[in-house]
Amino acid sequence: MTTQGDFTVTINATPDVVWTWVGDLSKHAQFSPRDYTVECVSGEPNTLGSRYRSVGWIPGDKAHKNDVEITEIVPDSRLVMLAHEEQGDFTNTFTLTPVGEGTKVDFRIVFPKMTGMSAVLVPVLFPLVGKSDIRKRMSLLKSAVESGA
Repeated sequence: MTTQGDFTVTINATPDVVWTWVGDLSKHAQFSPRDYTVECVSGEPNTLGSRYRSVGWIPGDKAHKNDVEITEIVPDSRLVMLAHEEQGDFTNTFTLTPVGEGTKVDFRIVFPKMTGMSAVLVPVLFPLVGKSDIRKRMSLLKSAVESGA
């Protein structure tokens, strides 16, 4: 069974304004509820095929590293990133949809098939810790965009 999560927030701003936050990976640390850094390591930043190194917190590893690649980008609409790890590729997708004068932001994370202890721990820890952190992340994104930070 694959672990995944879907999260939605509606932001009182147009998709092009929301995109300035979602489509610019250098801003993602500003709406993370925990310590997080990201840097472009190859390619033109925020373009198809560009690669990043991120460091953030997961249970049991406060400096967890990811090698991230942008695999799909549709400005003002969709961003798909693959986070390459030992367990496999995690797919992270942001989808922006106009709603009235605002924007609905959907975020989906899909885990690779877990093996070993991860197969036992992830289905327990993700609902307890991961989902809460992502909900906070979405709330922080909303606050950042709406405040014009």
